Amino acid sequence: MKNELSILLPTYQCLCGDLVKELHRQCEQCGIAFEIIVADDGSKDRSFVERNREIEQLPNVRYMIEKQNRGRSGIRNLLAREARYEWLVFCDGDMSLQNPLFIRNYCEADGSVIYGGYSIDNSKERPRNNLRYEYEKNFEGNHVAEKRRQHPYHDFHTSNFLVKRSIMIDHPFDERFLHYGYEDVFWGKILRQNGIFIAHINNPLSFADFEDNPTFVEKTEESLRTLNQFQDELTEYSGLLRLTHRLEQFHLLPMVNFSYKTIAQPIRKNLIGNNPQLFLFYIYKLMYFVHVRENTPNNE
Repeated sequence: MKNELSILLPTYQCLCGDLVKELHRQCEQCGIAFEIIVADDGSKDRSFVERNREIEQLPNVRYMIEKQNRGRSGIRNLLAREARYEWLVFCDGDMSLQNPLFIRNYCEADGSVIYGGYSIDNSKERPRNNLRYEYEKNFEGNHVAEKRRQHPYHDFHTSNFLVKRSIMIDHPFDERFLHYGYEDVFWGKILRQNGIFIAHINNPLSFADFEDNPTFVEKTEESLRTLNQFQDELTEYSGLLRLTHRLEQFHLLPMVNFSYKTIAQPIRKNLIGNNPQLFLFYIYKLMYFVHVRENTPNNE
């Protein structure tokens, strides 16, 4: 039984007050020593920063405000260094918490790195015509621990996990990952190389707020550019890379690249519109990645 926790929340352009209050309540209910540290990673919209200040009224809560964006790796490394306790729980600030045993489950779980997973918040009205919601809902069955345990290093995300502080200090997130995407996948690879096992349990946080379609498509494009940048190091950890290499073996990449040039914009228009089609999203991801790959000088 863990009796001390540092709960660490990186935030960017989101409100985290409800999440922090529920985490705080559960920690007090468990009777453990705890701290909650929230770090705003240079949000451009300062209204989020100001509205989150309410959390400073809670005991054992610290709110850090970064002037410059450190990136998804850098802000987590900073939080780990700032933490005082041996066990760290990382929660993305834009998640919600409907799980009444969230803190207790982590306190009682065995393992030095434990991923709790995430679920879809079904307490609210289903978002209409929202691509992110449809995407997450389509894969909801894969987020249970039984599925994740089949590929423990591949099915890991930074949105919700517990880790021993010494592991984070010795094996920090790679800060070359400045942009959105794949810093968690690469960290899973680092842990595997160092013989550190990732345990999987059903202890989810929930998606409650889904970004609009243009924002989700832009984030997806950014993540694919990140994947292209680090493709040599992530080959075994990406189904999209494996598919791309297969197409390359059959000399089909020029055809996919040509398809991007001819039909990508109509598809993208559908995806950011009011009636996005999920199957078109998968096609667009492949075409966009191949286009970026084929038009990056270092990949030629």
